[in-house]
Amino acid sequence: MTENKKQAAIQVQNISKAYPSSEGKKSAVRDVSFSIEEGSVTVIGGENGSGKSVLMNIISGLEKQDSGSVSTIGQVGLVFQEADTQILGETPREDIAFGPKNQKKSKSEIKKAVETALEQTGLTEKADFPARFLSGGEKRRLAVACMLAMDLPIVIFDEPYANLDFGGVKQVNALIKKLHEQKKTIVILSHELEKCLGLADRFIVLFRGDKVFDGTPIEGLKEDLEQWNIRNPLVSYNSAEDLVW
Repeated sequence: MTENKKQAAIQVQNISKAYPSSEGKKSAVRDVSFSIEEGSVTVIGGENGSGKSVLMNIISGLEKQDSGSVSTIGQVGLVFQEADTQILGETPREDIAFGPKNQKKSKSEIKKAVETALEQTGLTEKADFPARFLSGGEKRRLAVACMLAMDLPIVIFDEPYANLDFGGVKQVNALIKKLHEQKKTIVILSHELEKCLGLADRFIVLFRGDKVFDGTPIEGLKEDLEQWNIRNPLVSYNSAEDLVW
């Protein structure tokens, strides 16, 4: 009997990107390759400046690589670290409707998509509240609601826990779990491994533009993460399973 294998949601082949600097050109990512399975949750860890955000901007189409190739199974949704940059509407209801309108959905489809996304992210009571005055956690939930309304197959979170308290972290992780249940492919960029590694099927580490580790979270926790300037979460927790919030 032939085993059914899931297709790759993201294929990255030999991606490199460099930027001008005072010393010529400085590499942001160098010859990075990996394949991410459809419906999986992948954590890409690395210190600030490791190349995580540059790589994800390339995957989502916001930047063009210098060399290599990227392919995805569909449109990529990116939840930025600074959620304010994604708010386009005056209220959550208007903001969530923006994507479906651009997808040329009918009025009834847009209304249904907006109401469902508001409910799934717990923002129904804030639907007509000024979006700019939402809390940090609520703004990230709003960004996810926009992805839900557009029904995107891939969602990338860039440092989703920045400036969030414990409650905000729990809210973000609950949404990640919900997206996973809906068979979305999730990529989380973070150096705060204690908040997300327990959610992941896959763990990749970037260090100064190079991919230095690619395996399971359990395998990754056995590595000397400090050599890549990443704090090992097992300093505070006993196992990867304990890291699920």
